[in-house]
Amino acid sequence: MKRRTLIASLAAVAALSTAGTASAQADRTLRILVGFPAGVSIDVVTRIISEKMKDELKRPVIVDNRGGAGGRLAADLLKAAAPDGNTVMVTPIVVPVLAPMVFSKLSYNPETDFTPVGRVCDFGFALAVPANSPVKSVKDYAAWLKANPQQANFGSPAAGSLPHFFGIMFGNAVGVDMVHVPFNGGAALQTAVLGGHAPAGIDVVMEWQQNAKAGKVQVLATSGAQRSKVMPEVPTFREQGYPDLVGQGWFAMYAPAKTPAAQVDEINRALNKALASPEVRERFAGLGLEAGGGSAADLQKTMADDTRRWGPVVRKSGFKAD
Repeated sequence: MKRRTLIASLAAVAALSTAGTASAQADRTLRILVGFPAGVSIDVVTRIISEKMKDELKRPVIVDNRGGAGGRLAADLLKAAAPDGNTVMVTPIVVPVLAPMVFSKLSYNPETDFTPVGRVCDFGFALAVPANSPVKSVKDYAAWLKANPQQANFGSPAAGSLPHFFGIMFGNAVGVDMVHVPFNGGAALQTAVLGGHAPAGIDVVMEWQQNAKAGKVQVLATSGAQRSKVMPEVPTFREQGYPDLVGQGWFAMYAPAKTPAAQVDEINRALNKALASPEVRERFAGLGLEAGGGSAADLQKTMADDTRRWGPVVRKSGFKAD
């Protein structure tokens, strides 16, 4: 009788212990920092994946918007967070790759303060000219620039943005010194190109889609290694005779430095499962984005490759953010 009582008691303790562990796991909320306001594309993307990741991780996942300083405020918060697998950040390429190139002083070092988790999505750029422009291809445009050097300027949505540096890369490829004209956001750039006040503009592909369909602008090329799924009718720069003129932006997920590898791997698996979902891929496509994925090591390699790709372009531009 005593033996049966002891076994029953041990079973009850084990059950309570298991329930307690499950409860503790469920209470371990994963906080995803986003350094931009609610409603912008990176916030929307993060909320899409967070809904899927919580199911895989079997714990709550929240998005914590900490807008400010172009995403660098969230980077500071990630640096200060405990490396316990409860805090990550989704951020654009600008924060871990471009910011170290354009700021002489940064409060974080992406190499030592962040641990890569995985790439979330990719997006390309497009070169557009006014609808009444005489050029119909990149080679036409390059020839026109050489014949009209006073018109060798292009607009981007912001100084120090990837479209800014891709425009410099384009000028290098076609042998023309392009003058950069920064606008206050994509809407202002669109208005200038549509009205013929800017001879050309470079922005993310999705920004040009509506006006291109309406015949208000001509999109000459997109910047990916393959054609954009958003504008499959537009050839790439590579297809038009510029094999090295390839560039894209991305959003990626990071954890604080020294986060245990097992926890990074767990979050990476949940991220990859979310990105493999047909629903997520369809929603990303509607935003002009392509789902990313891969390992933490893959993201580390992407960062190194893009540092080599953009570093010479940024240096040639002479741009400094401070």
